[in-house]
Amino acid sequence: MRLWTMAVVGLGLSLSALTTANAQESDWEEKPYIIEDGKVDYGTYNGYRRYHNTCHVCHGPDALGSSFAPSLTESLKTMSYTDFLEVVTNGRQAKGAANQDSVMPSFAENSDVMLYIDHIYAYLKARADDAVGRGRPERLPPEEDQVFQEWKDSQ
Repeated sequence: MRLWTMAVVGLGLSLSALTTANAQESDWEEKPYIIEDGKVDYGTYNGYRRYHNTCHVCHGPDALGSSFAPSLTESLKTMSYTDFLEVVTNGRQAKGAANQDSVMPSFAENSDVMLYIDHIYAYLKARADDAVGRGRPERLPPEEDQVFQEWKDSQ
C-alpha cells in the first residue's frame, strides 16, 4: 500500500510539474518578448535582425506585407507558435483571390532562420501586438536583459 501511495504522489508531482511547464510555454507563446521603457530584449532584437535578413524580402519591411506575401503583423494576431513553426519549416501553398497561387517556401534547411526561429517569432508577435513599432527597436542594456543573460550563460 505504501509503495502505491508513493507512486500516486510521485505521479501527482510529475503532473503538477508538467502543468507548470505547459503554463509557462503557453505564457511564452502569448508574450515571447520583454519590452521595458520601449526597449526590447535580446531575443526580440535578434528576431528583428533575422527577419530583416531573410523574411522582409517577401513579407515587407516591419512585417507589414507586400504584393508577394501577407502581413505577418496581421497573421500573428491569430496564428499559434506551432502553426508558425509548421509554415516556416515546411512551407505552404495556397490559392488566393482571383485563383492566384501563393507559395511560402520551406526554410527547414536555412540555419539563419531555424536556429533563431523563437527570436523571429518574438519579434513578429511583438509587432502583431503593437508592442514594438516600425524600424529598428532599441535594445535593453545587456546587464538588465534577462533573455541575454540566459543566452550568455548557455554559451
